[in-house]
Amino acid sequence: MHPLSRRGFLQQATGALISAGGSLLEAQSAPPSTALRVFYDPATLLHAPPLDHPESPKRLDAVMAAVRALERQGRLEVASPLPATEDHVLLVHSADYLKKVRSETAAGRSTLSTGDTEISPGSLTAALAAAGAAISAVDAVMTGRGSRACAAVRPPGHHASANRGMGFCIFNNIAIAARHARRRYGVERILIADWDVHHGNGTQEVFWNDGSVLFFDTHQHPWYPGTGAPEETGEGKARGLIVNRPFPAGSGRAQILGAFREALVPAAERFKPQLVMISAGFDSRAGDPLGQFTLTDADFGELTSTVVEIARQHAGGRVVSVLEGGYALDGLPRAIGAHLDRLSVS
Repeated sequence: MHPLSRRGFLQQATGALISAGGSLLEAQSAPPSTALRVFYDPATLLHAPPLDHPESPKRLDAVMAAVRALERQGRLEVASPLPATEDHVLLVHSADYLKKVRSETAAGRSTLSTGDTEISPGSLTAALAAAGAAISAVDAVMTGRGSRACAAVRPPGHHASANRGMGFCIFNNIAIAARHARRRYGVERILIADWDVHHGNGTQEVFWNDGSVLFFDTHQHPWYPGTGAPEETGEGKARGLIVNRPFPAGSGRAQILGAFREALVPAAERFKPQLVMISAGFDSRAGDPLGQFTLTDADFGELTSTVVEIARQHAGGRVVSVLEGGYALDGLPRAIGAHLDRLSVS
């Protein structure tokens, strides 16, 4: 697989429980709460690409406006996470890559040398906060402090692989959280469903031969990053556990929701995940500047309900959602509002 440069694409497109070794059964011992928890750390705003960059701090401000509105209605609780540690990051990323991120942000570089991800002096702090929010969301559902949790984060993560940041992503937040669930709580089978308009090539690469993750991805093709063909199905223990469903520009409810219902549901029935995670990218919404899908806010609600039902059937209702893309500042809060509305229903 040879991912396309995102900069090049954009140019074209626009012109224990708590101790290590704790078991899954132990983690389930606490009585679950019905509350949806949204984990948010203001430190994620410290990642500051150029002012005209689509992955702006304004994205998270818009998301949190929707979150706070639902909080006032008593539909969810906003919680403060802890930042990820280096040990957490090293569950997915190499020590050399972590060192590179640390040194290049400290040196004041404007772009990661590994790829097309703009950085600023606060980017490492923000990236650790984002990964930490995803980890905290896993901790919440695995210790019974709620069956569902969402990490409202930036920078996004699903393009980041073990040795490379790209496509606006520094650390792979959802992959780190999944590995944390396996290490800390003994979760043996995890579903990651990704409905971002762009293929989650980093997540796919991390779990390519892992065997503990069923990775299901709907995405626009051909489109950035150029990966995600149906023939990409994993290797070794993960053969058949990588499931890609690419669709052409203009696709929407019939294709994406159809794939979730007709392909993901039976795949999950065979796999029987013990934890369900969502790479929740809302650039697949109609009108997003970086995508050409036509999903509506109601469609995101239906996608969420489909995934929640999988979790009810197989994972004790445990769902962790991690924000990925979504770049229309008017549409993003509406889409995530529909998503959280469904997550908050017991």
